[in-house]
Amino acid sequence: MTPIEEVIINKKTNINPIWIMRQAGRYLPEFREIRKKNNNFIKLCLNHNLSSEITLQPLKRFDLDAAIIFSDILMIPYGLNQKVEFKKNFGPILGELNLNEISKLDEIDFVKKIYPVYKAIKLVNNNNLTNNKSTIGFVGAPWTLLVYMINKQSPKFKLKDNFFKDDFLINRLLIILEKFLKVHIKNQVENGAEIIQIFDSWAGLLTYKDIPNYIYIPTLNLVEFTKSLNVPVICFPRGIKDYKEYCEIVKPDVICIDYDVDPKQIRKEIKIPIQGGMDPKILLTDKENLEKEARKYLDIFKDHPYIFNLGHGVLPETDPNMMEHLVKIVKDY
Repeated sequence: MTPIEEVIINKKTNINPIWIMRQAGRYLPEFREIRKKNNNFIKLCLNHNLSSEITLQPLKRFDLDAAIIFSDILMIPYGLNQKVEFKKNFGPILGELNLNEISKLDEIDFVKKIYPVYKAIKLVNNNNLTNNKSTIGFVGAPWTLLVYMINKQSPKFKLKDNFFKDDFLINRLLIILEKFLKVHIKNQVENGAEIIQIFDSWAGLLTYKDIPNYIYIPTLNLVEFTKSLNVPVICFPRGIKDYKEYCEIVKPDVICIDYDVDPKQIRKEIKIPIQGGMDPKILLTDKENLEKEARKYLDIFKDHPYIFNLGHGVLPETDPNMMEHLVKIVKDY
């Protein structure tokens, strides 16, 4: 059993495994070298040799406890034949949404289109670097994918004014997303993903009254499906206000918290294993400050099953030496 599985399954509190969201990526010089030669991000995700190499890069440098596959949550709309491209310094741009076409899409065609993701997971899982480490697969939550597919870009600029106007489109799309997210989870697990994380990056956009329909119900269906495959599931509903209620309804095996949350309150209210919390910007400061902040989380969750991680992905301007220092702090604790 890997250290992360020990925490999740056996609720061990005497170990502190660590992995970092976006650990494979933009802050590593070896990743930038690959990226320079591969400017089409989707094509890079679909190159199983390169995406598996990128996934393993941080494991060559740091004593991390998991490999998270280098891919993207937008593989789902891409697999559903919606155009997806990434524009430098802007983010993803999605094409027109053709509900008729998406409704007719066959499972086999969907899998064929994103099959290299599964090949990459297999390569990672069979590599010696992942001995006694967990291989993590992931999906975007239905709500977050719905946001990208209808909004056609990141909502950090804001949700379209008429976002909720077409009820039929939203409800139909949620049904389709659930179907293909299950296909995507199943294929990741069959190719070696031992844990699935569900990223709900835009959970914080919703008002309280809309959370049950758009977050609780669709995510619970995915959590139950993943558990039926005998695989633990981590949920990250970023920006949600009530983590306690989320855990009681959605019932993930692990809850990943963001950096705007009071960890002491989480520790008091939530019984299941906890992951994450530290602000990624701390890695842009100095070693002394990093040690203070990392130890804060380690102290708070000392007698609680805890997986060290950040409250969001590692930032591109992070110095890899700071990451190395962070891993050492956690391992020496």
